[in-house]
Amino acid sequence: MAMVARKLMRGDHIAVIAPARSLRIIRDDSQKAAILALERLGLEIEYGKHIRESDEFSSSSIKSRIEDINWAFSDRKVKGILTVIGGFNSNQLLKHLDYKLIKENPKVLCGYSDITALANAIYAKTGLVTYSGPNFSTFGMKLGSEFTKEYFKKCLMSSKPFEVKAAKEWSDDQWYRDQQNRHFIKNEGCYAINQGQAQGTVIGGNLCTLNLLQGTQYMPSMKNSILFIEDDEDTRPHTFDRDLQSLIHQPGFEAVKGLVIGRFQKASGMTEQLLEKIIRTKKELDDIPIIAGADFGHTSPQITFPIGGTAKVTATGRGVQLKIIKH
Repeated sequence: MAMVARKLMRGDHIAVIAPARSLRIIRDDSQKAAILALERLGLEIEYGKHIRESDEFSSSSIKSRIEDINWAFSDRKVKGILTVIGGFNSNQLLKHLDYKLIKENPKVLCGYSDITALANAIYAKTGLVTYSGPNFSTFGMKLGSEFTKEYFKKCLMSSKPFEVKAAKEWSDDQWYRDQQNRHFIKNEGCYAINQGQAQGTVIGGNLCTLNLLQGTQYMPSMKNSILFIEDDEDTRPHTFDRDLQSLIHQPGFEAVKGLVIGRFQKASGMTEQLLEKIIRTKKELDDIPIIAGADFGHTSPQITFPIGGTAKVTATGRGVQLKIIKH
């Protein structure tokens, strides 16, 4: 049975750790903006000892990263954990994690992209609900971030079920390079590829990172699940196709209840027509509701959703509805 950590409250201390890339790649002005944004939510920030270490991979040693994770879960003053940013090597940590420590000290853990490996593994090994949502660096965005903060609060600072509404606009620009000259696009919202209704346990996040867990003890069960998947600008329609097919080949996929696909970055070249064609080639997906264009992934803004929580997907002639029930 899933275990939900205590929700964050104003006055809580948040540990910022770097399981993937280092804080050193984040500009000073973005760091200051992130701290200010979190303080406005009533949260106090504490940095892990090793988060500024940086090697040839803009990361740090396994030992350093594990030490900071253990500190964050064991320090009683710390009530929640944010990861600095994504990267490529969080899966190096999985066999080194102290899952007994984590299970005995359940806390909110939030991040996305490469953090997908860490979040899903912790859920699989301990039952602790983790969260796919903004990294610490995400809070450094000065414009266009209110939606992201709103859903962070809905998911991590409240226990009430919530419906996911579409953001009014979205962006796919390199905001961290120029905080003032931003380009925003009108959001058309989610759309249905397959109609139907389903409720289940949320697993997923970044698809190519989730797939790194295939065949290991760190892969969560897909039984009665709602899969949330997205990918970044390095993906292309053909790579997304084969990555999705690989997930479909996993034992237990037949028990998946629904699929929610996050918004693609422009550089991916994915279109609604191409995505639908990919879905139609996979007969295993014919009988489950599928919605796409959801506000999560590598564009902004983004929702926070619970890995191990419960979601309900409805896609009918009346439209699309996504509701987070247990988080």
